[in-house]
Amino acid sequence: MGTRRRVPVQMTFEDRRELTRAGIKKRRPGPKPAEFPNVRHRARAVHKYWNPLHVTLRARRGLPSFRSQTLFAAFEHAVRRTRRDDFRIVEFSVQDDHLHLIVEADDSDALARGMKSFSVRANRLFNAAALRGRGRVWADRYHRRDLTSARQVRNALVYCLSNYKKHQHVTSGAPRIDPCSSARWFQGWTAIRQHDDGPRPAERARTVLLRTAWQKHGFIHPGEAPRTPN
Repeated sequence: MGTRRRVPVQMTFEDRRELTRAGIKKRRPGPKPAEFPNVRHRARAVHKYWNPLHVTLRARRGLPSFRSQTLFAAFEHAVRRTRRDDFRIVEFSVQDDHLHLIVEADDSDALARGMKSFSVRANRLFNAAALRGRGRVWADRYHRRDLTSARQVRNALVYCLSNYKKHQHVTSGAPRIDPCSSARWFQGWTAIRQHDDGPRPAERARTVLLRTAWQKHGFIHPGEAPRTPN
């Protein structure tokens, strides 16, 4: 015997109200949100090349800490290998379950392609380093904040490079450089550090805001605490 097809029944408004009162919700058609959605799925604003961006990528739950030596090395390698003429990662920091990036892009398409290139590469290198074969690393789309003033750029730099103080419960005044970031190569500290940490993993800034303009608000002290960029 063949399978009998169900005949759809048209519900009345009164039927729908009764289901709502009973606590039964009708399943809506279309794509479903991520397990732990962080970013609303809507059209992104047009990006202007003269504005740097603060980008955050969040991990799926249940993954090991990104700050272990092996996994941080995988992300640093992903930064080093992401080289495009129209997209640049200028600063970065790796936290337990998310990444902060300060990036530049020539336009919206360049930003989309550059972030896809980095996120896919970082996903693959993470899986290899964690010996997990394959699987998704990122919980959702990246969160983006366009930086349109020198003050916003400075705040974003502090937030990115000193973010470990917020998550690792480090005393705000501790003049310490986060080893799981590009802070070792950053040249905007109040005192220039003498070091030999090898070639810089990220690229040099090209936009005026990120290259020089933010410095009019003062160089950054290594003990400065992060705060929400504004």
